[in-house]
Amino acid sequence: MKLKRKVQVKNSLGLHTRPATLIVKLLQNSNSDVHFTHKKQTINAKSILSILTLAAAKKSSITITIEGEDAEETMENLVQAFESQFGE
Repeated sequence: MKLKRKVQVKNSLGLHTRPATLIVKLLQNSNSDVHFTHKKQTINAKSILSILTLAAAKKSSITITIEGEDAEETMENLVQAFESQFGE
């Protein structure tokens, strides 16, 4: 199964180290391939360094692409994390 969804970065500091760490932890047990696309750059969302290279500031739009057996659950968890500003 392949899913795609756009989310917006709501954190005042954008996708900095703390939210990037939370994303990687969230995806640790996922069996799906997860990619973020921002400004024509697509990265592996399971890599903290890759997430940081996106340099996604507040109000940036990110497209999440997930492919795999637990894609729906993984997408739900990720979207919820973005919506809650990663607990900040």
